[in-house]
Amino acid sequence: MSPKLLWAPWRKVYVGGERVEGCVFCHAAANRDDPASLVVHTGEQVMVIMNRYPYTSGHLMITPLRHVGGMEELTEGESRELWTLAVKSKAALDGVLAPDGYNLGLNLGEAAGAGITDHLHLHVVPRWKGDSNFMPVLGDVRVMPVHMEEIFAELKRGFSR
Repeated sequence: MSPKLLWAPWRKVYVGGERVEGCVFCHAAANRDDPASLVVHTGEQVMVIMNRYPYTSGHLMITPLRHVGGMEELTEGESRELWTLAVKSKAALDGVLAPDGYNLGLNLGEAAGAGITDHLHLHVVPRWKGDSNFMPVLGDVRVMPVHMEEIFAELKRGFSR
């Protein structure tokens, strides 16, 4: 019996694409009007950006525009806006993808799983019943049922409402 194959050629763009020099969040903030930056919303001090390497469809990150690594370094205004945008992110995702639940979290430090340790970001991960399957565990593969560009366009509209 031959093995079954899962093809996701669009992932090559994200995995093998050009790398940004310096901080990816600062680069996105400086280019927030470019759809390639994946910034779906910009507030006064904080922005919402799609995760280029998502855990699930619609995976967002909320990050200060200012390059800051620790929670204790946030101003009161940045802290308040970060949480306000977490609430708005959930509302936008509810309207676009209607997930069954969410995980929100900060990975503070490399030991905690942070891939980017020097620019704080809050993950907003939509979840669906049954989305934790064998693929990530056994196959080191994530299945994304909707293309990122389609979700980006919908979320931009969702934040505008």
